[in-house]
Amino acid sequence: MNETKLNLVTDFYEFTMANGYFIKNMNNIAYFDVFFRKIPDNGGYAICAGLEQIIDFIQNLHFSEDDIKFLKKQKIFSEKFLNYLKNFKFTGSIWAVPEGTVVFPNEPLITVKAPIIEAQILETMLLLTINHQSLIATKTRRIVNQAKNCPVMEFGARRAHGVDAAVYGARAAIIGGAIRNLLHIICKKF
Repeated sequence: MNETKLNLVTDFYEFTMANGYFIKNMNNIAYFDVFFRKIPDNGGYAICAGLEQIIDFIQNLHFSEDDIKFLKKQKIFSEKFLNYLKNFKFTGSIWAVPEGTVVFPNEPLITVKAPIIEAQILETMLLLTINHQSLIATKTRRIVNQAKNCPVMEFGARRAHGVDAAVYGARAAIIGGAIRNLLHIICKKF
């Protein structure tokens, strides 16, 4: 399987904002929190998941020559900003609750402290990763709780939106309490 390139998986405005900050020489330290406002199904809590992929994304975030060429073709970014992206490396700090933690509305799941351009570029990826995996982990935990002592398996790959969604969904389901290996459970019963 080919390695997925995630460096340009973002809302385009994240780059236009970062370019604006760069042009205005605004790169002070900024803080932002990732949180949610309410639980749509009145379930009372959520389960945080997705942190491992976020860490991997940040550690490997860089912009290739092809990425720079793509952005240059848009004809809205300054040449100096594009040069800045050629050497991009996240220099900030991140604090987060551990995966599998029960979380509640309006509490920070992740706090980012970084130069504002770096923080801006991370925003979309952090939100999509935490939102998707926490949704699955939360739903799984609720199903596991209702199943009492019966093992719950995850079969999300059958309806997932692509390979990555299937893999990360399965991972989040395990964080939420689904069993890892049916064969292991069957063998224990006999």
